[in-house]
Amino acid sequence: MEQWDAYGKDGRKTGGTLVRGEPIPAGVFHIVADVLVRHADGDYLVMQRDFRKEGFPGKFEAGASGSVLAGETPCEGALRELREETGIRANGLTFLFAKSNLKDTLYFCYLCRTDCAKDGITLQEGETIAFRWLSAADFPAFLRSPAFAAGPRERWLPYLGEVAAYRA
Repeated sequence: MEQWDAYGKDGRKTGGTLVRGEPIPAGVFHIVADVLVRHADGDYLVMQRDFRKEGFPGKFEAGASGSVLAGETPCEGALRELREETGIRANGLTFLFAKSNLKDTLYFCYLCRTDCAKDGITLQEGETIAFRWLSAADFPAFLRSPAFAAGPRERWLPYLGEVAAYRA
């Protein structure tokens, strides 16, 4: 049973706990961490979601993404999701932005800079089925394509300018 800390819309813990699959009460939020992965050569990693996933089956998303577990900070959750879904072990992440869907989720989005072996990405059973590295020039167009998951696209599109600043 996966449990999450409950948060108010201000991002502060309420002291409650949520359980994956159970309804989230109005005005209560859980945190999802998104990690955009940029290789030292400038390419960006996209991962294809398993076709069995409930949300956006078979679609690509940037790097890694997932719910922050009870007791984790958003950054700890992001590092865990990155390791589980890609095999990348990062020492730290750069915080990019936070956003709310105004319903029940607070998104904390990070950048991972890595020089990992590009062919060493591992897939997580039931979560990811494929990966691609895209050049910094190709990434924005792919993000806008039908192959990319709509929810993550809406989070990342407004921040492409800020993400581009991390190319240097």
